[in-house]
Amino acid sequence: MGRGKLRIYLGAAPGVGKTYAMLSEAHRRVERGTDCVVAFVEHHGRPRTEVMLHGLEQVPRAELTHRGGTFTEMDVDAVLRRAPAVALVDELAHTNVPGSRNDKRWQDVEHLLAAGIDVVSTVNIQHLESLGDVVESITGVRQRETVPDEIVRRADQIELVDMSPEALRRRMAHGNIYQPDKVDAALSNYFRPGNLTALRELALLWVADRVDEYLKRYRSEHQVSRIWGSRERIVVGLTGGPEGRTLIRRAVRLAEKGAGGEVMAVYVARSDGLTSASPKELALQRTLVEDLGGTFHHVVGDDIPAALLDFARGVNATQIVLGSSRRKTWQYVFGPGVGATVARESGPDLDVHIVTHGQIAKGRGLPVARGARLGRARIVSGWVIAVAGPVLLGLLLNTVDLGLANDMLLFLALTVAAALLGGLLPALGSAAVGSFLLNYYYTPPLHRLTIADPKNIVAIAIFVGVAVSVASVVDLAARRTHQAARLRAEAEILSFLAGSVLRGDTSLEALLERVRETFAMDAVALLERQSDVDPWTCAGRAGADRPLQRPEDADVDMPVGDHMALALTGRVLPASDRRVLAAFAAQAAVVLDRRRLQEEADRSRALAEGNRIRTALLAAVSHDLRTPLAGIKAAVSSLRSEDVEWSEEDRAELLGGIEEGADRLDHLVGNLLDMSRLQTGTVTPLIREIDLDEVVPMALGGVPEDSVHLDVPETLPMVAVDAGLLERAMANIVENAVKYSPARAQVLVSASAIAERVEVRVVDRGPGVPDEAKERIFEPFQRHGDAPRGAGVGLGLAVARGFAEAMGGTLGAEDTPGGGLTMVLTVRAAGPRPGPDGPEPDRRPEPDGLEPDRRPEPDDPDPDAPALDDPDPDRRPGGARRSPVHTERQAS
Repeated sequence: MGRGKLRIYLGAAPGVGKTYAMLSEAHRRVERGTDCVVAFVEHHGRPRTEVMLHGLEQVPRAELTHRGGTFTEMDVDAVLRRAPAVALVDELAHTNVPGSRNDKRWQDVEHLLAAGIDVVSTVNIQHLESLGDVVESITGVRQRETVPDEIVRRADQIELVDMSPEALRRRMAHGNIYQPDKVDAALSNYFRPGNLTALRELALLWVADRVDEYLKRYRSEHQVSRIWGSRERIVVGLTGGPEGRTLIRRAVRLAEKGAGGEVMAVYVARSDGLTSASPKELALQRTLVEDLGGTFHHVVGDDIPAALLDFARGVNATQIVLGSSRRKTWQYVFGPGVGATVARESGPDLDVHIVTHGQIAKGRGLPVARGARLGRARIVSGWVIAVAGPVLLGLLLNTVDLGLANDMLLFLALTVAAALLGGLLPALGSAAVGSFLLNYYYTPPLHRLTIADPKNIVAIAIFVGVAVSVASVVDLAARRTHQAARLRAEAEILSFLAGSVLRGDTSLEALLERVRETFAMDAVALLERQSDVDPWTCAGRAGADRPLQRPEDADVDMPVGDHMALALTGRVLPASDRRVLAAFAAQAAVVLDRRRLQEEADRSRALAEGNRIRTALLAAVSHDLRTPLAGIKAAVSSLRSEDVEWSEEDRAELLGGIEEGADRLDHLVGNLLDMSRLQTGTVTPLIREIDLDEVVPMALGGVPEDSVHLDVPETLPMVAVDAGLLERAMANIVENAVKYSPARAQVLVSASAIAERVEVRVVDRGPGVPDEAKERIFEPFQRHGDAPRGAGVGLGLAVARGFAEAMGGTLGAEDTPGGGLTMVLTVRAAGPRPGPDGPEPDRRPEPDGLEPDRRPEPDDPDPDAPALDDPDPDRRPGGARRSPVHTERQAS
């Protein structure tokens, strides 16, 4: 009997429908006549899942006793004796109760597969062993039960059970996953939209990777050549021609095929000449690549293919996209071109794409020979013509007698050709060889290095002079062309630099990185000092981690004023590059000045905001303070009046009004003073480790009795806060929630630990706040909606957020499922709560956002802890229910 086949339903989170899908598949197989049994399926009290078990044969479970508790597990031996064709086994990552045949359920499944039984199972993405750290960073929950990735990867079929976060949260809110009393906590913790979206992406990427493995195996078995799209970094080589936009769009499409693809467009301006690159076209292409999410880079290199490959390898690129050459057919005599050279030199680590476009073979605007300084190939060709040309011409003239004058003109033409191609030195060599041959073979007396007729001496002298003159003109023209090309390249770089700086979209670090990239340096730093005797400080740097301390330590330094310098390390720059470097240095100083001016402007805005706050404070004092004062004065005047005989009830009512007005004044003045302290930056929190359940109840003294339901677990870790600031912040939040809650509707104050932070959630069932106003309610003197004037001056939430941020925490607002507003106060956890025998083990929330799910293992001190993958945290094995481990108290 062969090995059975494993099919796995993979989900991103509990509740997406893995078990339901597995049971649906079982019914389909049973209808087809397949012998299918339920080895172990847990419906967790979900009615629809439980209904799906009807009509399926279930193998009785094995009952195990551990530390006084009764547990049920899959009876592997019973399934083997039954020997069905297909067995359904839920929760593949489950840890078995001690005393079971195997420690893990996936080991039980291995026994079934080895016996030739096909197995259909389920697992969540967070239970894969290799993804534990990733899941913890997303959700703040460390999964204790995992299954090795290899077990899941070896599955014959993996089917993703997908559901959008919104649909899953709706299922949760409708009570289709957890009991109603657990819904709010689950939605507020593990089942947040961000968590679910990240887990869904993780599951999709993992399954996509598995699909790639299947496809790779298929193509390998069938010897199919493959081209894979994965996470790519693609470099687009631009020439400044109109085809650049086509190349950029093609590269973006390539990047979109893989996850996280990145596109970098690079234009190489070579110092030994330029093609007809259009600055306007380059600007359009730069805008296009940035609009499509890529980056634009401008570098200088003498050898364009080498510079392009160096850049690509420097940024760890995986692909290069180039356009088909625009050269005409006859121009290929000068070389194979950039595309062919890059493809030949790229090696196995870089894929090169040559993209067709509408400008193929339409010319590059200027011939290479006219647009460039004399390169090595041309100089070599010039020397070949200068040496071999006269010899071949001499052999030819030995067969034909054209006369000395014609012979000299032919040698002169050859010298001019050598000058045009190779410059001054090849022309001088051609003139020397030509003069020797003319003297030896064609000037009487023949075959002797003497000249009998003085006229022939003049002719040869004129020949040499003309050759030298033509060669000098050609060499001078080449030098001027080189200078013009370099100046053009510098102008384009400076134009791009000035444009980016004027637009304000270049930070100092980005500008220094551009300097390092342009000049191919290892590190660049902008150094400054206050005076000639003060030490240098680094205002910004890019490149190597080791910062430069002084300009003298650099290979190149460019002074900027008296007390600033741009320092570069990596190589010594030629003098011709220092002009561009000086422009970069000046722009760096401008960017630094602009950044400091921006900081000054920010401080000025802060002062203006402070003035606005002070003006609002005066307005608040002028009205909101006078209202309770007027009430107090009226009550006191009435009590002092001798004209009226007040009854005891009336006196009590007037005294109550005085007390209420005084309390209102005290609260208002306290908030005004707190906001003033926050605006002036004089709030200095005294951070220490405290228990949250010692502070939160003290903040509830200003609200009516039985208006708040407090749920703060005693097992929470201690928090690092200022007790006074936390109490004031909580008091303002709770008072605001009670104020807007309906009559007889309690406000819920709950707390939970997530990763290295602790969250306090204040949940009310009031009218709520629309999304566009959630941030505005935290601004000073802002009251949402049509709140009456007597409802306060709108400082409570602003003060609470200010105190939270002063302690290193956050305060935000969320919608309450079912209606209302939830305030979420997050503070830093100080560490686990110490127990009698040392630190208490981590009890952070598991996937349902509630009590951690744990099956007892051999060294587990808690035999009654529920299973890790059990979505219902209140279920004990065997159907028993446990009471909550946290304390619940009524605020008074």
